[in-house]
Amino acid sequence: MNLSYWEQQSWFSKVDYCVIGSGIVGLNCALALRQKYPKAKILVLERGQLPQGASTKNAGFACYGSVSELLADLEHHTEEEVFNLVNQRYRGLELLRNTLGDKAIDYQQYGGFEVFLNCDQKSFEECYHQLKPLNELLHPIFKTDVFQLKPNTFNFKSCLPELIQHQLEGQIDTGKMMQQLLQKVQSEGVLVLNSAEVLSVSAEVSSVKIQLPNLEFTAQHTFVATNAFAKDLLEVEVTPARNQVLVTQPIHNLQLKGCFHLDEGYLYFRNIHNRILLGGARNLAPGTETTTDFKLTKLIQTALESLLKEVILPDQDVEITQRWSGILGVGQQKKPMVKSVSNNLHCAFRLGGMGIAIGSQVGRDLAYLIK
Repeated sequence: MNLSYWEQQSWFSKVDYCVIGSGIVGLNCALALRQKYPKAKILVLERGQLPQGASTKNAGFACYGSVSELLADLEHHTEEEVFNLVNQRYRGLELLRNTLGDKAIDYQQYGGFEVFLNCDQKSFEECYHQLKPLNELLHPIFKTDVFQLKPNTFNFKSCLPELIQHQLEGQIDTGKMMQQLLQKVQSEGVLVLNSAEVLSVSAEVSSVKIQLPNLEFTAQHTFVATNAFAKDLLEVEVTPARNQVLVTQPIHNLQLKGCFHLDEGYLYFRNIHNRILLGGARNLAPGTETTTDFKLTKLIQTALESLLKEVILPDQDVEITQRWSGILGVGQQKKPMVKSVSNNLHCAFRLGGMGIAIGSQVGRDLAYLIK
């Protein structure tokens, strides 16, 4: 395809800042760039019709980490590092809510609950004994003891009688969040192009060369915000992790409200529009789920359905109406990576499944790599 003079001049000439990826990080990066440089030409490129990866495919948890997940983190991180991780999630969610407003993203603070199956008695006891020190560690962030024991009043089957609640966790409507963020960015004069796959980026002395299937152009600075897919363009250490999800039909008189976690956060479910959204279980097949392939697998889908029918809604015949997957970016450390590859090429990746919580701040930090 040959571009017209108008297309070339309007979209691809004299680009000051190019952001690759229109997910949470990319759009927040573009928004921060606009705030810093009101007159700059900013172009966002997205290879999909909608943001690929996880930004429009996640569960919409506004969460900070369950007790078992944080205890697992403490096995590989110092207390200071875990504190900083949770604090980053707290500050990031505050930034997201302040940027878009709670009503626009349908933020609801129903709380978060960690569920323990009968076979998880040992894990529950360990979490219970660590509640006080964990609350003390995180008290400077939340100004209260956020983790509390609660009775299992949700009629879950094959579960221990007590849950652990994080009273400040919430949930959002992911679709509304991304729509509002996109509208805000475009209202600021940022150009956003979909179905624009970037094949390569090459840093030069004073610019970055960007290759698309049908043209090549340059930008003074380029920001790669594609998380697990960053390794397609740059030599970075990030492991893709596929999370599979399903949603039920509407359920009459559904009483369940909140965000629920099991098994160190690898399994999760919530209410949405009188339905249940359920996902995760990638730890059951680490050999196949470390992939950028969006397909679904029988093993994971069967595990999710079993949890739904045997634990969450026992003895109910509930139809599954939708299934999909999203791709996370993970690594040995939970801390996201935000760095400059060269003077004019920058990247952010490895959000570890916490994009809702930290994506806004990571995007801003990416933009602020330019001094």
